[in-house]
Amino acid sequence: MTNSYPRKVSIFEVGARDGLQNEKPVTTQDKMTLIEDLAAAGIKRIEAASFVSPKWVPQMADSGDVLAGITRKTGITYSALTPNLKGLELALDAGADEVAIFGAASESFSQKNINCSIAESIDRFIPVMELAKARNIPVRGYVSCVLGCPYEGEIAVSEVARVSELLYKMGCYEISLGDTIGVGTPANARRMVEAVAEVVPIEKLALHFHDTYGQALANILACLETGVSVIDSSVAGLGGCPYAKGASGNLATEDLVYMLHGLGIETGIDLNKLVNAGNKISQALGRQSGSKVARAISE
Repeated sequence: MTNSYPRKVSIFEVGARDGLQNEKPVTTQDKMTLIEDLAAAGIKRIEAASFVSPKWVPQMADSGDVLAGITRKTGITYSALTPNLKGLELALDAGADEVAIFGAASESFSQKNINCSIAESIDRFIPVMELAKARNIPVRGYVSCVLGCPYEGEIAVSEVARVSELLYKMGCYEISLGDTIGVGTPANARRMVEAVAEVVPIEKLALHFHDTYGQALANILACLETGVSVIDSSVAGLGGCPYAKGASGNLATEDLVYMLHGLGIETGIDLNKLVNAGNKISQALGRQSGSKVARAISE
């Protein structure tokens, strides 16, 4: 086994936001319990809320209540997705520790997802970045469609690098590279990360690989040798509900943690507590956990 993997990996848990927004609605209490359970399992970075229009994402309409109601643990970052200035103001009012903005490496996806070009989307983030900076709130940047687009197919790595660099130069402290439709395979995933690392330092990059085609763990493994050490994942595979139209195929955090621990990589996470957290929210959703590891452990 090669020794060029990072000694430690930081997991950025997206289940409570990216996951639950693609599931049937659960109660505010269910969301708060999930976030507290994740913190108890040792997860240090939790995407807890999204301040987008409730008209578009009704599942996230109670984000302010969730952030206000959770019992916070010290040393844990509770973050929120904020697509615009109004979203940022709501997130600040609710006490988010950090926020995230999102761009796309695909022109068609940008137009269909947020009704504007990539250049326009970046311009819209300038006032968000300015207010966040004034309030000393870190901003994370997401780049979607880094390994493929539902409308354009393959995306040039030069375009992924260009958009990532734009967000980084705007002041995003970390750039999360999202394989939105999960079509990547290990060789092109690694090639993409290496290309982006030429313009954004590797320690400022994160991987957000979807498991739609069952490739997420293989892709992450291929990229770990580049030095990337932050990975986004979703407890119980939330948001990857196979029965849902447009299922995102989120990678289950339990499966990721199991693999990392097997490689001798530290995560600071208690796998059994994590499995319990995932099983509890799956129960609230009335279905089985989407994590293979959780199913194996729980049988």
